[in-house]
Amino acid sequence: MKSDQEPVPETHFETQYLELMRRIWLEGDERRDRTGIGTRSVFGAMLRFDLSDGAMPLITTKRVYWKTATRELLWFLTGDTNIRPLVLQGVKIWNEWPHAKYVEQTGDEISLDDFVQRIADDEHFAAMWGDLGPVYGKQWVDWPTFQPVKGGLFRKGRGINQVAEVVESLQENPGSRRHIIEGWNVADVPRMALPPCHKTYQFHVSEGSDGKARLNGLLYQRSCDVALGLPFNLWSAALLQRMLAQQAGLEPGEFVWMGGDTHLYLNHEHLVKEQLSREPQGHPRLEILRRPATIFDYRIEDFAVHDYTPHEPIKAPVAV
Repeated sequence: MKSDQEPVPETHFETQYLELMRRIWLEGDERRDRTGIGTRSVFGAMLRFDLSDGAMPLITTKRVYWKTATRELLWFLTGDTNIRPLVLQGVKIWNEWPHAKYVEQTGDEISLDDFVQRIADDEHFAAMWGDLGPVYGKQWVDWPTFQPVKGGLFRKGRGINQVAEVVESLQENPGSRRHIIEGWNVADVPRMALPPCHKTYQFHVSEGSDGKARLNGLLYQRSCDVALGLPFNLWSAALLQRMLAQQAGLEPGEFVWMGGDTHLYLNHEHLVKEQLSREPQGHPRLEILRRPATIFDYRIEDFAVHDYTPHEPIKAPVAV
């Protein structure tokens, strides 16, 4: 007997992101925070995305500058912690923290734009004031180690490249439960401009229905600004997973995002209301145009995004 019912439409991948935003804004606990702005927050959230066939969790209800997020990820993989390479590429997302530190320590009320221009123009000034401390990239590719020497002293040992070790373990021991990249180095946290928000990555190899080995990834984020930060975090984590999959000869599988303190800032009300009024559109796909020799050799030109037709961007201030 033929059914007269219409087929149930497939839920857009972005719907879960918008539902999380709506739940936080309507039901979240209003809290004070270190910035003094205040947030509405929930604790413990999860989103899941299928990365097969090139699919990516690239938010469409506002434009996300995926090339900016990609340049940041590639910068992490260099292990650099100074903002100058980002500034020279026009990437602005880390500028506020060293600027605030400079103003506080020197009393010079230089504007943010003038500070950033000086970082670009003066390599010596950038070396003094552009460093963020041992943030993400430092921990990812050069986790510090120390070796005991005589007299109860220690000397610096060879740093641990967690990313390279994960690529190797995916290739040689795919069934391992130790495919982990960790950013939260307790000893180094006090020296960081901002302790890592997207702190723990774990990867898992499974067999798909087609018999091919697939790489699944999970990101645990201790603190998440859902309006401004999460769209970047979703793209970057999924991109890292895609790059690792390519390097290990695996198909991309599922990407799971988990948030601890998952919040919206109170001064982002206009953004939240505008974004929630929009409908997701399109299904963005990522094409990686070449397979470089190592995961550290990708360039921005290696990535192409197809079928991305987002709504207009929505501007909002960054809480520092």
